[in-house]
Amino acid sequence: MMTLNKKILGITLAGTLAAGSLGFTAANEKAEAKKAKSQAQNVIVLVMDGVSSSTTTLARWYKGGPLAMDEILTGGVRTYSAESAITDSAPAGTAMATGNKSNDKFVGVLPETVSSPGLDSSLADQPHKPVANVLEGAKLSGKATGIISTSEIQHATPAAFSSHASHRGEYDNIAEQQIYQDIDVVLGGGKDSLTTGTAKNSRKDGENLVKVAEDRGYDIIESREELLNSRSSKLWGAFAPAALAYDMDRETTNPNEPTLAEMTKKGISTLSKDKDGFFLMVEGSKPDWAAHANDPIGMISDTLAFDAAVKEALDFAKKDKNTMVIALSDHGNSGISIGNQNTSADYPSIPVSEYIDPLKEAELTLEGAMKQLKPDQSNKLEVAALYGIKNPTAEETQAINDSKNLAKTLVELLAERANIGFTSGGHTGEDLFMYSYGPGKPIGFVENTDIAHITASAMGFDLKELDKKLFVDAKTAFEAMGAKVSVNAEDKNNSVLVVKKGKTTAEFPVNKNLAIVNGKEIELDSVTVQTKDRFYLSKDAVQLIKKSK
Repeated sequence: MMTLNKKILGITLAGTLAAGSLGFTAANEKAEAKKAKSQAQNVIVLVMDGVSSSTTTLARWYKGGPLAMDEILTGGVRTYSAESAITDSAPAGTAMATGNKSNDKFVGVLPETVSSPGLDSSLADQPHKPVANVLEGAKLSGKATGIISTSEIQHATPAAFSSHASHRGEYDNIAEQQIYQDIDVVLGGGKDSLTTGTAKNSRKDGENLVKVAEDRGYDIIESREELLNSRSSKLWGAFAPAALAYDMDRETTNPNEPTLAEMTKKGISTLSKDKDGFFLMVEGSKPDWAAHANDPIGMISDTLAFDAAVKEALDFAKKDKNTMVIALSDHGNSGISIGNQNTSADYPSIPVSEYIDPLKEAELTLEGAMKQLKPDQSNKLEVAALYGIKNPTAEETQAINDSKNLAKTLVELLAERANIGFTSGGHTGEDLFMYSYGPGKPIGFVENTDIAHITASAMGFDLKELDKKLFVDAKTAFEAMGAKVSVNAEDKNNSVLVVKKGKTTAEFPVNKNLAIVNGKEIELDSVTVQTKDRFYLSKDAVQLIKKSK
């Protein structure tokens, strides 16, 4: 990987002044030493989507031993968005990736509404403007970069660390930006969004991004075996059309998919070959999905799978000695409680086994069990048994047979057996635990936006300064130099910004890091982004035209 032109980030490198030159004072030397101590060559951020503290407690009891995360518990994190006490994954990911609170469904862009107490209302002065993220900063610092997820890789959290869009559902735009961000390792689901077809998230713009990825040097891999055997330094793993299976269901439903821990280990081993270091974001996506369904089995399954990925990151960091690891949840979900109305009177005498043993009867998550349901629903009781409702009582049997919504019935029956409560089928707004390790690690009670600034600082750059360089309002910048700006929207799914200045005509295709200047293709340092009819590109792209005749 090419080493960064350090000027782009405005980084002052320690040690550029010879010892004793300019009369370094003891205070200067102490400050430099402190700065060096807080910096890390590698940063790994692991996000468990929708995991409340009760979920980690249940997972620990279910496992019967400590979690890998337990030994690195260092504080807590606030999760609210710019407009709500309860955040969606898109603004939560945006906060952790860019250092900016944002609105529901917004990915990597500034909010249009700021109403949460204590926030600066001027944050909404440039609504939908893209803002630089820590992956982009790491890449421009010369580091290798990676994103890993058990959902579609275009889903909210990985999207927030790798793209910019006004709505998290813009999979076409998000996938294209991810390809042209030139990320070194991309592992997860979401193959549908790379190709055209009839699936819900198939591409509407006619582009075959699999071919684009291959042309850009990626080894496209689609199975666990291919992942483990690949020796490429650029990996794109598309292991499922949409999301990957729950960890508990994998052997039954999708045995060719890798585990989150395997993807994490492979990502680290690939990225760590870069002498300049790396940044990696890992998401355990599906605890959130299980929580929405009030499925404690899915929640436990994929919280434990996430913890196994944390262990891989920690094992590497402990050997490497120069890697920061941060693990945290982006928000709570479901209001899960260990205890419900059944336990109101006698909770002090109820042993752990009465909560955990009923859960251990399940062989599959709710999703996995429901996939076994026959079209005529003649095997309802067998499906219920797979989900842990074995030897049902007469009342349970009647409820199962009479059910018009079997999934809802099953989670209610299991929660009753296990004395578990749920207050919601949606996200919740409580503060959450934070886990961290290594040089510069965050400690104490922090805002989710602090995660972005802490990781950026550890890698030696400032996100606010980076943002000024990567995302300039194109129309304002080009018209200021006397250039004419127009938009070629003949292909409504692939807009192109056209700039004419003197004898120079430049085209900037949206979602790509390319400029076509008088017919010659030039690679830029950042993707061109279009949000709400405005185009944004880097200062380098602006200078390219300013210097032309």
